[in-house]
Amino acid sequence: MNKKKIILAYSGGLDTSIILKWLQDNYSAEVIAFTADIGQEIDKKKIIKNAKLLGAKKIIIEDLKDIFVKEYVYPMIRGHAIYEGSYLLGTSIARPLIAKRQIEIAKKFKAFAVSHGATDKGNDQVRFELGYYYFGSKIKVISPWREWKFSSRTDLIKYAKKNGISIPKDKRGAPPFSIDDNLFHTSTEGKMLEDLNNNPPEYLFQRTIAPEKSPSKPTIVKIGFKNGDPILLNKKKYSPSKLLEKLNNLAGKNGIGRVDLVENRFLGIKSRGVYETPGGTVLLFAHRAIESITLDKKTMHIKEKIIPRYAELIYNGFWFSKERISLQKIIDAKKSRVKGEIKVKLYKGSISIAGRKSKRSIYSKKKSSFESGRIFSKKYVKNFIKVAAKKLGK
Repeated sequence: MNKKKIILAYSGGLDTSIILKWLQDNYSAEVIAFTADIGQEIDKKKIIKNAKLLGAKKIIIEDLKDIFVKEYVYPMIRGHAIYEGSYLLGTSIARPLIAKRQIEIAKKFKAFAVSHGATDKGNDQVRFELGYYYFGSKIKVISPWREWKFSSRTDLIKYAKKNGISIPKDKRGAPPFSIDDNLFHTSTEGKMLEDLNNNPPEYLFQRTIAPEKSPSKPTIVKIGFKNGDPILLNKKKYSPSKLLEKLNNLAGKNGIGRVDLVENRFLGIKSRGVYETPGGTVLLFAHRAIESITLDKKTMHIKEKIIPRYAELIYNGFWFSKERISLQKIIDAKKSRVKGEIKVKLYKGSISIAGRKSKRSIYSKKKSSFESGRIFSKKYVKNFIKVAAKKLGK
């Protein structure tokens, strides 16, 4: 008789390795381990070896990097999504893709359930499960952190030792920080970071050089846009994932993209995270710059008004919601105009404009110049101010 099947979102880390074993023991089911390659640091041979040792019936590793960047990261960049003024939503934007693909695999193998490794205090459990419910409402969701008796990672380490599960170490030989990474970002949480007075140690950072240790000579980068998306980097055309990968390297070497943030989670808990989003930080800056010369004032201001809500929806896991999709349509209404090249200077943690050009530019040197003739009559300007004054509400 065939056993029931569970599809586990498997990273190969401590938590999901323990979950792989725990699911077999507690559900008498076969576990299929699914790893989405979205640009994280990944050792495929090690993942396969460990999953087999832990009893996985099948291991699926899929390269989703281009889909991730083109269909998730780029739309978010077009929306200038920043949560609470700092966070570029690197973890948030990855979960919907993983959840969608996980449900597709569950349907293919007729699995009765899907499972994830997100903790019971975090946002990721919401993000995963909203995706599960959207694409597979009849498939059972197993959230081990809400079911098992373990209450901390210390408990997990004890369980791992008891069951012969290898425990990873950080660069100092201790159990690691909680780390999530993909092609867009790296986030680090836990351990000493839970004390807000502690400055993050330099060994914590994965993909950025400390700004003060970055090169003393600036790096000039040219980014070419078409239909609102970057397609050229320094005049060369790349796939979405390759462009972001190369930009990550250029920006990371110049100390770009570090954020130390205390954020408000969806469930109401305040949490500290250290984020690195080098290439994404540059892309967002450059996209704003190209829009500044290609979009009209009304369109830009409408976008600015919806950014906080758009970012919050992504943060809270509502990527597939009707509201997010409706806002995306507003964001993308004139993306065909967003075409041209932005030249930026990267230097010791900072980004500045080094040049802008576009055949779709609506900037007029003649109109804006202090040296050219008047565009408006004196009478027009005087009446304009009088009408505006009536809105003071006196």
